[in-house]
Amino acid sequence: VQLQASGGGLVQTGGSLRLSCAPSTVTFSTSTMAWFRQAPGEEREFVAATRFTPGSPYYAGSVKGRFTISGDNAKRTLYLQMNSLKPEDTAVYYCALHRGTLILSALYTSGAYEHWGQGTQVTVSS
Repeated sequence: VQLQASGGGLVQTGGSLRLSCAPSTVTFSTSTMAWFRQAPGEEREFVAATRFTPGSPYYAGSVKGRFTISGDNAKRTLYLQMNSLKPEDTAVYYCALHRGTLILSALYTSGAYEHWGQGTQVTVSS
């Protein structure tokens, strides 16, 4: 499975970006997909995830209320709508995929995902 992530860029504080991730060969309805991010010198951290069945989204506390994860089954594309961006959101954002439905406790763990995109840079200026 190849994951192609796009949509990063430079934006001012308070601005918005939408990231996209398109897996090459997978059925959304049987997958768990997530976004993680990694800032320079930091560990990779969980941002958001969705289990397409039953379709529940999960968010890190730092982005809840500002970011929205969604998927378009027809386009086979995962999105991360990021609003009210802050300088601390600056990082390389990665999409990740697990074939199957992860249990809740595993959703937040990068090691649970076996497929990763190449990352897209998001920079928020103050």
